[in-house]
Amino acid sequence: MSYFKFILTFLIITFSASASSFATIESNTTKGEQKVLVILVKFPDLNPTFSAEKLKDKYFDKLDIYLKAVSYKKAWIKVKMTDWYTLPHNVDYYHISKHNFEVEKDKVTALIQDVVNLADEDEDFSNYDMLFISLGARQRDYGMMGLCGYPGMLGWKNRLEIKTDKNGQKVPEGVAIYCENAHVGVVFHDMGHIMGGLKNGRRVLPCLYDHELQAQKGTFRLYYQFYLTNVGYFDPMSCHYYELKKFPPGLCAWSKIRLGWIESEKIVEVNKGKSETVLLAPLSSGYPKVHVVKVPVSSTTYYLIENRQSIGPDENLPSYGVCIYYCDDEVAECLHGKTPVKMINANPSVSELKGAPFTLEGKSSFTDEKNNVTVKLIEKEGDSYKVYVSNDK
Repeated sequence: MSYFKFILTFLIITFSASASSFATIESNTTKGEQKVLVILVKFPDLNPTFSAEKLKDKYFDKLDIYLKAVSYKKAWIKVKMTDWYTLPHNVDYYHISKHNFEVEKDKVTALIQDVVNLADEDEDFSNYDMLFISLGARQRDYGMMGLCGYPGMLGWKNRLEIKTDKNGQKVPEGVAIYCENAHVGVVFHDMGHIMGGLKNGRRVLPCLYDHELQAQKGTFRLYYQFYLTNVGYFDPMSCHYYELKKFPPGLCAWSKIRLGWIESEKIVEVNKGKSETVLLAPLSSGYPKVHVVKVPVSSTTYYLIENRQSIGPDENLPSYGVCIYYCDDEVAECLHGKTPVKMINANPSVSELKGAPFTLEGKSSFTDEKNNVTVKLIEKEGDSYKVYVSNDK
């Protein structure tokens, strides 16, 4: 079955599930120590250009710093990195398409199987929550910079069933594959899929870029802006990073809620027939204040309102201010023109959602006339915004 057909089959099954169960999600896999095994592998016909020390800096230090920051120190990593193993086949044997729908499932399976067989005698996989396969190759050699084998390319509904040939060790149900030059934002993107896991046959934290645009042919990213159509540069599940040499941006409130990193007392809900003025602290600050306003529209749709400022992981954003998202828990993945979360663009004249936040200096209010929802910025107090929210009947 092609990956495209698999997606369609998956969607039919997914939409029959209860979307309301996704309104609030807190997985017990998203907090505390995340035990990661990084297996270094090289191809017989390629020499790695990144040293083990350089890779260790990415997987041990940068990833841990970022994870602690975006989770408000609710999650951190413990990493073990192996020595280099050499795969039994040249890189062309495992090479995959850069387009999700065209990735050959059997090649991904073959790579994972060969890697775990190499490490079988040296590692006890039951000691780890997830497995990172770090390739001694670049994207141009392997085909894709990074991917989540499971839950991802190898399925979301069925459990991953790969065991080592000799000792029959079960592979952790979270496997990601990275090229040596993968940005830390790419690494976290697929780690986010793994940490969120599955619920009712759906990924808790899906990709927020458009899968069908990603399938189009053309110059990667510059020609088809598939990363930048739903959430833009305001979440690494959408963009991976904003500037290559800097850390990725922080997660938007939708992703943080999905991962259970925002406590209920930091979310103000303005229900139908209500209005409220809220002092909204910066999302990345970690202050013991309100971080998110939720405005229910129906049983499965709602707005989320957040304040993004140049603090912590949000130092690397294209612009700052109050961000508004329309969310739909009936939507599992970004397909067929639908998305589970869509940023409201305050400034459509600026491309790639770079000017999307609402500000007092620019556009300072938003109205959904159909659903009688109004959001108005009143004033800024330090790095917090006082925001009026109305959810009329």
